[in-house]
Amino acid sequence: MDIVRRGRVDGRYSVIEPLGEGGMAEVFLARDEVLGREVALKVLNERYAHDGEIVERFRREAQSMATLSHPNIVSVFDQGTSEDGAYYMAMEYLSGGSLKDYLADEGRLSPEATIERWRSRLRRP
Repeated sequence: MDIVRRGRVDGRYSVIEPLGEGGMAEVFLARDEVLGREVALKVLNERYAHDGEIVERFRREAQSMATLSHPNIVSVFDQGTSEDGAYYMAMEYLSGGSLKDYLADEGRLSPEATIERWRSRLRRP
């Protein structure tokens, strides 16, 4: 499964570019062609697609996240399995880069600088 080469997931999400990857999944910027918006598309790594326990954990993650509503937590819009068996979840896309990118560019921050930098981003529900 090469999601970038395939270009579309589940007939609905057009893959634009990779955003990042972790131990179990990759995240892509995609366009939801049904609702006309950009989403972060998290796709379970192909090597885990046949591990029932990991697939179930991925599904539970999507279901659990979908029940949460908080300004500091991205929303989950959809989950499913693509035509070729890739498990995915479509989430709210927030532009502006990741904390990992910020730290790579700016270096380690002191506790004071961290509080000041993120104060404006933290909101109470």
